[in-house]
Amino acid sequence: MSLTFINAQFCDGRIGSLRVRGARIAALDVDPEPADEVVDLEGDRLLPGLINAHDHLQLNSLPEHGTPRFYQHARDWVAEVDARRRTDPLFEAGVSVARDERLFLGGLKNLLSGVTTVAHHDPLFPSLTQAGYPISVVRDYGWSHSLYIDGEHAVAESYRATPAAWPWIVHAAEGQDAQATAEFERLDALGCVGPNTVLIHGIALDQAQRARLTAAGGALVWCPSSNMRLFGKTAQVTDLVSKRRVALGTDSRLSGARDLFDELRLAATLVGLDDDTLAGLVTDVSATILRLPDRGALRPGLRADLLVLPAKTRLRDATRSNVRLVMIEGTARYGDAQYVISASASAEWTRVAVDGVPKMLDGNLSKRLACASMSEPGLEMTRLTGRAA
Repeated sequence: MSLTFINAQFCDGRIGSLRVRGARIAALDVDPEPADEVVDLEGDRLLPGLINAHDHLQLNSLPEHGTPRFYQHARDWVAEVDARRRTDPLFEAGVSVARDERLFLGGLKNLLSGVTTVAHHDPLFPSLTQAGYPISVVRDYGWSHSLYIDGEHAVAESYRATPAAWPWIVHAAEGQDAQATAEFERLDALGCVGPNTVLIHGIALDQAQRARLTAAGGALVWCPSSNMRLFGKTAQVTDLVSKRRVALGTDSRLSGARDLFDELRLAATLVGLDDDTLAGLVTDVSATILRLPDRGALRPGLRADLLVLPAKTRLRDATRSNVRLVMIEGTARYGDAQYVISASASAEWTRVAVDGVPKMLDGNLSKRLACASMSEPGLEMTRLTGRAA
């Protein structure tokens, strides 16, 4: 299928067109070809699909963990969550739900907030790469949980086993005590700070360590909501942002915000980022850090991963209920009826309400959701509409 979006507002404010052929962006600022489906955006914003650089997808549907205090190190938070598995009936019930179902709900959470690609910081479970998964999941990556969970030997072995062309991802400096402060130095001594190193959180990194990370070619994934909730503070990122070495992640709802839009809003508030810089944290900069050369921008040849927001809507103001279209590799998955049906050659759609606003959701996703034992908060299904013409 080929289609052309016309009267689209791009990030630089200009109005133009974008042509999609199959799963790829075919051209910019061209007239539609005779056989194209034409989707008139009427001045709405057209952006690359968002990239969530850090999520634990299977944790998003678990009951929110109350935080009666701020922690000194992530190990204390992990210990409390582990204990809750055995003492909180609601939490135990959530954990008992099949992992694949919880992974699916984590993907759906991301889709509704304009995310087309997510970096899952856990094993690449088979269901994450199946055709029916709601979004794309980074496949080529190396990872270790952390020094305090895996130990130095396993962390070093993981880094050495990761191809240089892949990102190597690890929780580090997640806290505010001496152990958190020392983790960067231990990683460096183990030879684990290099061009493909991606540290998650980095709250305890000082200016000199951040400079060394940048000099090595490494980067940081910033999860401000989780950091503020668990520790009462977050990483210092202004210098890393200026060098395009920061991506944004949600961690999971267990500790973080509801979705990536909420994370963007907090990031903008904490650091005072303009919309272009903020967009980079979840598009092209994130794609560079995660070694994803085929997405994160609107250029011919890249994947047709697209997000449409209402005209002039800043990312810091966006919510999932005003998402007008999410397209992944040329296939519409969620949005307003006005756009999703026009952008779909042949698809089943389900009428839904997201936070009270009428939307359309891919019918295959809604069928799977209807069979699930858990639900996505704020999402209500109404009825199947049939196939788009």
